[in-house]
Amino acid sequence: MKVIYFILLAAALLGITGTAGGATSTNMSNSTNKTELATLGGGCFWCTEALYQMLTGVKSVVSGYAGGKTENPTYKEVCEGHTGHAEVIQVTFDPSAISFEKILDTFWEAHDPTTLNRQGDDTGTQYRSAIFYHSEAQKAVALKSKAAAQKHFTRPIVTEIAPLTKFYPAEGYHQDFYRNNPNHGYCRAVIKPKVDKFEKKLKAQAK
Repeated sequence: MKVIYFILLAAALLGITGTAGGATSTNMSNSTNKTELATLGGGCFWCTEALYQMLTGVKSVVSGYAGGKTENPTYKEVCEGHTGHAEVIQVTFDPSAISFEKILDTFWEAHDPTTLNRQGDDTGTQYRSAIFYHSEAQKAVALKSKAAAQKHFTRPIVTEIAPLTKFYPAEGYHQDFYRNNPNHGYCRAVIKPKVDKFEKKLKAQAK
C-alpha cells in the first residue's frame, strides 16, 4: 500500500530526490549536548517519525535504514526486500527530559509488535519491528521493556532486539514526511489518525 502511494509521490518529485548520505555513528550519547540516540523500527518510518516528533525531550527524528548488509541502500532497494535493512527512525533525545524507557513506551504504542514483517497493509522484512540498541545499557532496558509490554498483548511480541551496526539516513524527501505532505493520500489515510489519537493522549497526560 505504501509503495503505491510512494510511486505517485515520486512522479511528482522527479528530479528533486536526495541521497542516503552514508552511515552515521552508533554512539549513544553526545557529550557536548548531553543527548542520546535511539534507533527503532516500527513499520513505515513516515508514521513513527510523525509520532516521535511530538514528544517533549525529543530533539530530532531522522528516517533511515538499519539492520541489513547493503551499504548506502536506496529506498527502492530496501523496498525490494534484498538488503536486509528495516525502515527505522533514529531519535535524538535529551535523557534529562525523557528517558530511554519512555522512548520505548511510545514504541510499543506506535505500532503492532506482534505482527512479523508486517504493519497493516505494509508487508516485508523492511517493516519488521526492531530495537537497535546503542549500548549494553540500552539492551538491558529494551529487554526489560519488552517483557513488561508483553503483558498488554495477547500474541507474542516478535520485536528484534539487536546491536546497531550502521544507520543510513533515508533520502531527503522522506524526512519530515508528514509535516511536509499532510495532504498526501498515505498521510491522510494512515498517519493522521495515529497522530490525532496520540495527540489526544499527550494532552490528557499533561492535565
